Amino acid sequence: MAHFRAGFENMQDFFTGLQFLTRIRITRQQEWSAENFGRSVKYFPLVGAVLGVLLAALYYLLQGYLPLVARYMPVNVIAVLVVAANIFLTGGLHCDGLMDTMDGIFSGRSREKMLEIMKDSRVGANGAIAFGILLLAKWSLLLDLSPSVLPVALFAMPILGRFSMVMAITLFPYARPEGIGKAFAQFAGRHALLTAALFTAFFIIPLGKEAVAGWGITSLFTLIFCRYVTRLLGGLTGDVYGAVTELSEVLILLVFLF
Repeated sequence: MAHFRAGFENMQDFFTGLQFLTRIRITRQQEWSAENFGRSVKYFPLVGAVLGVLLAALYYLLQGYLPLVARYMPVNVIAVLVVAANIFLTGGLHCDGLMDTMDGIFSGRSREKMLEIMKDSRVGANGAIAFGILLLAKWSLLLDLSPSVLPVALFAMPILGRFSMVMAITLFPYARPEGIGKAFAQFAGRHALLTAALFTAFFIIPLGKEAVAGWGITSLFTLIFCRYVTRLLGGLTGDVYGAVTELSEVLILLVFLF
């Protein structure tokens, strides 16, 4: 009975992460406790794997398994649809975090003012520019990648992006006294990083050297970027978690390209 209860709780923790980070709904979850959020962190790479399967499947359908679509739809339109699907599946959550982060850290204001700007629901010039560059970068990289490599890159991209988020949550302090991100940071624990790394290794290592190189490069980038932001803000926020995810996804596509 104890093993069954533990397995059920683990499944619920996974669903918490899946339903918070994506638009996918499996169960009707009425209560979202801080402990639930924290325990879900170790499953973020699994959430990324779900997204990766959906993105790779969409590309396969548009590029090869729907002949009418593949015949009449230009490849640049397919790239647009894949980028849009990624945003739709996540509800734009991480894109919003990227915009808020760039508005804050490039404002040139004091630490307190930066945090205030990041909490503002309005998007400033820095955030809008960063989002535009993000879309352009992902779209152009998807066009430049070889069709034989692209499905693997699309599968690896969200997995490694979410592992970068786990690193940010577990290795760096939280900048605000409260907030949703605080629950992740407070209740995840360092063991969450080890568990997330094992899940990530399970999916990434069989994909080959490009995926493993992407894992190493994005992990190094996450450490550098998060240390930089921590010096500015005194820690990280939920918006920074989203920014790390989006920027890591661009880096992964770059690794597969070069």
